[in-house]
Parts: sequence; structure tokens; C-alpha cells
Amino acid sequence: MSRPPVVDAHHHFWDPARAEYPWMTEALAPIRRPFGPEDLRPLLTRHGVDRTVLVQTRSSLEETREFLAVAAATDFIAGVVGWVDLTDPEVARVLAELRASPGGDKLVGVRHQVHDEPDPRWLLRADVRRGLAAVAASGLAYDLLVRTRELAAALRTVRDFPAMRFVIDHIAKPPIRSGDARAWAEAMAPFGACGNVFCKLSGMITEADWSAWRPDDLVPYVRRALGWFGAERLMFGSDWPVCLVAGSYGQVLDALLYALRGEADGARAEILGGTAVRCYRLRTPEHPPSGPG
Repeated sequence: MSRPPVVDAHHHFWDPARAEYPWMTEALAPIRRPFGPEDLRPLLTRHGVDRTVLVQTRSSLEETREFLAVAAATDFIAGVVGWVDLTDPEVARVLAELRASPGGDKLVGVRHQVHDEPDPRWLLRADVRRGLAAVAASGLAYDLLVRTRELAAALRTVRDFPAMRFVIDHIAKPPIRSGDARAWAEAMAPFGACGNVFCKLSGMITEADWSAWRPDDLVPYVRRALGWFGAERLMFGSDWPVCLVAGSYGQVLDALLYALRGEADGARAEILGGTAVRCYRLRTPEHPPSGPG
């Protein structure tokens, strides 16, 4: 029997020469260059990662179409979490068009940079709710890119859409650098009782001190997430290439494995792939990819 697939459930591609990325501040200058499939492929091979989920980086339908086309041509990309304008009255039609486009069968979810919205209750707006209903009707997951400030609105949202799958990205970006995690933990804990919510163990090293973090710094956050969600609702994500400002792809994966030491093999397999396959309904063959696509 082949081993369970290892899935990186959260990474990006971009090219700053072709598009604007408002979040790419001067602090992120080291990663302000193109990153694409052939940059990631050797890292996946080196670290035994079989499949990935490519996640949106900007509010752009053009990017979503490009990512789907890239996914269609790239063997290791099993799914795309794209962007659509949830406030668009025609969002259901837009989703249908995307799914009919090249690579549209790999559209598995939708995301918006909610934590960049001025209104912490943005998710509760009537027009956004109509958009979320359209995403739910299409059978797609919705990734919640939020911080502590937006968690109250996110909790109400996931409770109001109990049949919809939600994914909290980057465990809602806890303040690992400062260590003052009380408000974050209090806001996150109720999601554990929501069976329709999954969570990515991703983006942690960039919430820590970029130059001085250690794997031990991440352990309390991983342990809390395990207590809330269990392995069956947690998934690994590298957040590559954002992670590169604080550490390598291998360091991200090794830090997670360090935090999971002592967990049963079945639990680790869920976090490293099984959860992503189920949550995003990924179609993955029994064997890892062989050769470029």
C-alpha cells in the first residue's frame, strides 16, 4: 500500500513585475521577485511533499484565472483557493465561469484578505453574506484570512453557515512574537465546537521573531490548535514563499514536525495530508507525481 499523500495546503506564486501586491511592503523586499512552479518543485521533491493547494495573493479575478491555468499545467497542484468579489450580485455566475475555464476543476475554495478590511465586521455585511451563500451553493470551501480582531465576526459567520466548510488560515495569526496570546486564544477556542471549521498550521514563523524564532516558540500554539480542532481538522501549510523572510521551506516543515512529536502516526498523517484532501475534496492519485507537468 502506498503511503498517505503529503499535501502543502497553503502556498503562493507571484510576479511583482506583472502585478501590484499592496501587502508587499519594504520589509518583504527579499521576496519581491517572481516565484512559480519550477521554483517550488525541487523543494517538494526534497521534502517528500506530493501535492499542493495554491492560494490567492491579491483581489483579482485575473489572478484566479491565471492560477487555474497554472494548476491545469502543473502536476503537483491539486487545488486552487482563488478570489472572487463576494459583493458582486453576479458572483454565482462568476464562479460557474471559473469552474468552466481551463483548470476550473481544480478550484476548491475562495479567499479574501478580510484582515485588511477597515471594518472588523466585514463578514457580516448583507452583500458579503449573499456572496458566501453563493460559494456554499457551489460546494467550495471558504478560507478565513483573519486576525483576532475579526474572529468574532468569523465565529458568527461559520455558525450561520453550518453546512459550509471554512478554513482558518495561519491559525488566525497569533501574536507569537510578543507572546501575549490571551485574546487570540479566547477568540479561537469556540471554533473548536464548530465541526464545519478547519484550521491551517501555517504562517507561524512570520508571526514570530523573524531572526530569532525557535521551534519551541511554535509548540504552545500547535498544542492549543490540537486541543481545539483535533488532527482531523488541522492541516499543514508552508506559506511559501512568504515564509522565506523568516526561514526556509524545510525549516517550516521541520518546526511543525517538532511540535507534533509524540502524536500518533495517524494524527500526523491527517495533518500532513489527509485533512486537506477531505476538506478541499482534492483528487489525488495513489502515487506521488513523477516528472514535470
